[in-house]
Amino acid sequence: MFGVSEKAAVTMTAAAVGQITKLMARDGRAGLRIGVKKGGCAGMEYTMDYADDVDPLDEVVEKDGARIMIAPMAQMFLFGTEIDYENSLLESGFKFRNPNVEDACGCGESIKFRDIDQLSAEREAGSRE
Repeated sequence: MFGVSEKAAVTMTAAAVGQITKLMARDGRAGLRIGVKKGGCAGMEYTMDYADDVDPLDEVVEKDGARIMIAPMAQMFLFGTEIDYENSLLESGFKFRNPNVEDACGCGESIKFRDIDQLSAEREAGSRE
């Protein structure tokens, strides 16, 4: 929806691609749907759920067999995000490197985005280039 020609809405690292394809194969899913919702101390949180089908309004990003569907409401907030998967002794999970985040809480679970009008204007300007 907000994609700029030849540029995916989000990118995935090799580690994220590996984990997503593993989850898709293990559970027989069509992919993972990512989005955002209100919550947390900074105001918004990422969501990630299994998806059995692609909603016609989803932005779909595929790489080497991994499929991410971006929920319509989240597309402008996630544009330009890199999705990674990190595995350490203390925690494992997906990490979002999002240029649209203005602030995050200390625990790293919730985020605050730049003003929605500013994000919309930037997306429109980018799509004209």
